[in-house]
Amino acid sequence: MRGSDVQSEDIARVAALNERRLKPEEWDGYVNQPMTAHEEQQVSELLSWFARRYPTLAERLRYARRTYAHWIGRR
Repeated sequence: MRGSDVQSEDIARVAALNERRLKPEEWDGYVNQPMTAHEEQQVSELLSWFARRYPTLAERLRYARRTYAHWIGRR
C-alpha cells in the first residue's frame, strides 16, 4: 500500500485504537495469553540467532550498552 492509498478514515481508526484505554481485565487478557507454537518457534529462533551473534557475556553486555545508549540519545 502506497502512502497515497491510505484514507483519512483509516488513519483515524488506527489512531483511535492506539489511543484507547484498556480496562485491567482487557490488558490481562492480552498479556496473559499463552504463546502459539509459531510464536514459540520464532522466539527460539531469535534467541538462537542472538546467542550465535553475541556468543560471550562480554559481547552481549557491549551490545546492551550500545543499544541502550542509542535509545536514550547518546551515540
